[in-house]
Amino acid sequence: MAVAVLSLSTFVVVTSEMLPVGVLTPMADGLRISPGTAGFSLAITGLVTAVAAPVVPRLLGGLDRRVVLAAAMVVLAGGNALTAVSDGFGLLVVSRAVLGVGMGAVWGLAAAVAARLVAPRNAALAVSFAVGGVAGASVAGVPLGTLVGDAFGWRAAFAVLSATAVLLAAALLLTLPRLPRPAAGPATAVSGTSLLRTPAVLGGLTVIALLVTAHFAAYTYVRPVLEERAGLTPAAVAVVLLVYGVFGLVGNFAAGALAARRPRATVLGLAAGIGAAIVVLALAGGVAGAAGAGVALWGVAYGGLSVAGQIWMTRSAPDRAERVTGLYVGVFTAAIALGAYLGGVVVEAAGITPLLWGSAALAGAALVAGLLAKKVRGGV
Repeated sequence: MAVAVLSLSTFVVVTSEMLPVGVLTPMADGLRISPGTAGFSLAITGLVTAVAAPVVPRLLGGLDRRVVLAAAMVVLAGGNALTAVSDGFGLLVVSRAVLGVGMGAVWGLAAAVAARLVAPRNAALAVSFAVGGVAGASVAGVPLGTLVGDAFGWRAAFAVLSATAVLLAAALLLTLPRLPRPAAGPATAVSGTSLLRTPAVLGGLTVIALLVTAHFAAYTYVRPVLEERAGLTPAAVAVVLLVYGVFGLVGNFAAGALAARRPRATVLGLAAGIGAAIVVLALAGGVAGAAGAGVALWGVAYGGLSVAGQIWMTRSAPDRAERVTGLYVGVFTAAIALGAYLGGVVVEAAGITPLLWGSAALAGAALVAGLLAKKVRGGV
């Protein structure tokens, strides 16, 4: 039950982050700003999360992680409530920054806490479930939020998320045991060094940064690829993106099981899959069947990346699981913002096709970086 509540918490966290995508036009109209300005709110959340996720574990000391997670969900609820009552861009910026603080704390701690709730042999599965809320938000969270927004107004959608976050805060307090500072793990070479000066950690973070940047640079513009090149209708595009999300959930759990034994090799396989999927769209994106197959492969590969990357990083620094997980989430969310920004720059300057090939090249660079990264015990 505790793992399930954690999974629902990450689900609500990521739905809160991404919901502006689904209600962008009415949200912009309601705030009397342009859609582009409203979309900038996603970057604000991502950047604040990128700072909060690695900083929060350093500030916790001996605090009960159960209470910290519940408090972070209350902060998230506050951010959504402020979004719901925003009357202009200024309050929107504040609300999305508050949201980023709550998101960074929850996402940064969820995987490390999930592993402490079960027997060691089930740790990878628990992490898969906790991080599965991230993939689930793409499949169901944003579409459900969009439906609420269409039926009752965009402010109602954020209000519902706020109320749900408060309920989950109470559920975390009720279902999680007391979770003081984790006991020190086995001593490793990482113990006395900065995480960023540890080859295994730095190598893994480099792979994640390149791969997530490549993914979001291309995936942000997957809809125009499917509409303009494959000739799909908006309804068909929605089906293809649903397929992407479903395959993403499959990839999440499959990669979690594989990464429990060989995390580094699993991440490298996912990097190859993401690169191959983008190449398929670049070469054969004009054929509807090929485009659909490419998107399905993309969903499996990217869907498994978060959990496999988390396991790789915690194996690289087992005695500092919270800190390395926070650092990982910070790099991950910063790469999301960077990828979306770079994608827009390349599309405006050169178009979709160069963007796809550039993203594929970045995924290839991530694969090379992973092959060069130092192996760690349990990560071969």
